[in-house]
Amino acid sequence: MEVLISAFLADIVGRAISVLVDKCRKQRTGEEDLQRLHQLLLRISAVVEEAKGRCVSNRGMIHQVSMMREQMIRGYYLLDSSKCTENKNDDDEVSRSSFAQSEFNPAKRFRRLSSNTHIASMVIGRDKNKELERVILVLENMVADMKELAIFLMSYPRMYRQPYGSYLFVDNCMFGRQMEREQAISFLLQAEPNGNLGVLPIIGPGLIGKSTFVEHVCDDERVRNYYSLILFYRKEDLKDESSVTTFIDNCVIKHQNIASGEERSLVVIELLGDVDEGGWKRMFHTFERFMTHGSKIIITSRSEKVVSLGTTKAIELNYLSKEAYWYFFKMLVFGSTDPENQPPKLTSIAMELALEMRGSFLFAHVAAALLRANPSARFWCRVLRHAREHMRKNTLLFGECPDNESRFVCCIAETQPGSEDSKLFRIHHSYQKGPAANGEVPRMDLLSGMDLVSGTWSAIPQGKFEVLCWRSLIPPYLSYVFGCEFVRPKNTRA
Repeated sequence: MEVLISAFLADIVGRAISVLVDKCRKQRTGEEDLQRLHQLLLRISAVVEEAKGRCVSNRGMIHQVSMMREQMIRGYYLLDSSKCTENKNDDDEVSRSSFAQSEFNPAKRFRRLSSNTHIASMVIGRDKNKELERVILVLENMVADMKELAIFLMSYPRMYRQPYGSYLFVDNCMFGRQMEREQAISFLLQAEPNGNLGVLPIIGPGLIGKSTFVEHVCDDERVRNYYSLILFYRKEDLKDESSVTTFIDNCVIKHQNIASGEERSLVVIELLGDVDEGGWKRMFHTFERFMTHGSKIIITSRSEKVVSLGTTKAIELNYLSKEAYWYFFKMLVFGSTDPENQPPKLTSIAMELALEMRGSFLFAHVAAALLRANPSARFWCRVLRHAREHMRKNTLLFGECPDNESRFVCCIAETQPGSEDSKLFRIHHSYQKGPAANGEVPRMDLLSGMDLVSGTWSAIPQGKFEVLCWRSLIPPYLSYVFGCEFVRPKNTRA
């Protein structure tokens, strides 16, 4: 009997030791894999940055660099997520205030988004190590082929206006869209069959960056050398345009090269409203008669109806993936993509905040300014809590994506008990305004988006007022203005 008991105990102890050894081995392997991933990302990011600083014209190379960049962004997302998970387990303060289980907890949102990508599930799921190995394998294969790519890159001239280490100047650069940009430029430089008038439709939701994208395409040196005249037209629709003369009178000349031997024209039409197909057909037939051979048109709109107006496949600008959006937001907040240079606690909070902003570029710039102004974990947690409350209120009122509805904004300033409602503002409308022209003096008295959210105004605004949410530092230098109104507490008299 004693022999059986001893054998039974020995078996249990042996299995326990085996489990512990196996667990330690897996943990050590995971740590080594993260270190290996970090080393691979540093090598790949160096090549991607070098490619961004050169005038690469080969579409195959552009596609290869874009794939490399996409995998690099996914790798950084995985690396940051892994470190944030470790920090969450070690830091009780952040776990309580930032990672509390709620309706908007990223663990739940990751499960909802798992159909699009497995990055989130590999961070919080049981297959984390396997997915980590898979990403490392993909990156290792890219690094193995990188020598030949680097040699080809050296044959292309440098972009004289490209800032060194452009990730440090993300405010002054258009983020992403490299493949779409080259697709548009390729269309503009390619001759149409039979001399037909080419039309490129560009569609996408509001505030996705269509104007910025078109501006950068038209600012490309190849495009400016190819077209002698570039005109911009920006209105709600084409109903009021009865002739080419009235149309041109409503256009802005963005580029004119009188010395050019060719008289090709590029017309950019930005429609803020819906597409009037009748007005478009009339204008298009007129353009066909009067525009010179080789001229082309770009038409942008939120409406998918413009797709049928094109003579080529439309370019669709969508929201960034959550991996790319985090990469973008991280550069705005920390000025670096390397997780070794970022405080783990603050990275954890910023990563959760990025999920709450649903891919909005405006929210990213306002939130990043707030975080940079006060690098305190307690303050960052307060920003995160208010972001969750903002999304909860607006989701309940307007649905999942309230793009075209009035929104409620709650500032994060500390208030006295019972005055919580006094922090609530309603956004009635928004519009974009270009830089001042024709001697117009830009308004400097507008409340900024950061002031509105942080509550740092000198006096509580009364009635309806305008807020300068953000002013872009890249062409076309648009200012994004919101029309707001203070929401009075229900328990106070008007």
